[in-house]
Amino acid sequence: LIIERIVFFRKPMKDMARHIHDTWESRSERKSWNAHQIREQMISQFHMATSQGIAMIQTLVALCPLLGLLGTVTGMIKVFGVMAVSGSGNVRAMAAGVSQATVPTMAGMVGALSGVLLVTLLSRRAAREVEFLEDSLTMDH
Repeated sequence: LIIERIVFFRKPMKDMARHIHDTWESRSERKSWNAHQIREQMISQFHMATSQGIAMIQTLVALCPLLGLLGTVTGMIKVFGVMAVSGSGNVRAMAAGVSQATVPTMAGMVGALSGVLLVTLLSRRAAREVEFLEDSLTMDH
């Protein structure tokens, strides 16, 4: 989803903004209430297109630490299973469980942190592009 948004911001979004701008500029009348409503509708459609999928990405990023926690729990269950069978003397078997517990936690946190960064960048870019479009669609007074 993140890659799709990055690709969208590179070319299709620019084409869409250009098309909206050209459509607005080709209007002979840009003063009336109807023209204002058409302008708002164009901006709204552009806003929806630029922010599409960002909420889903935010949700998936929020799940990353939870999946890491799930890996931690399964690793600790393995450690406790080893301790129940062989006692606390089998350090190698316990180390494998501890490793299984820490690696998913780290992976979940890395995924969450990088995801938060990318979602923030995508959200800011979407908002900035909508503002640019709003500024370029001028009303005649």
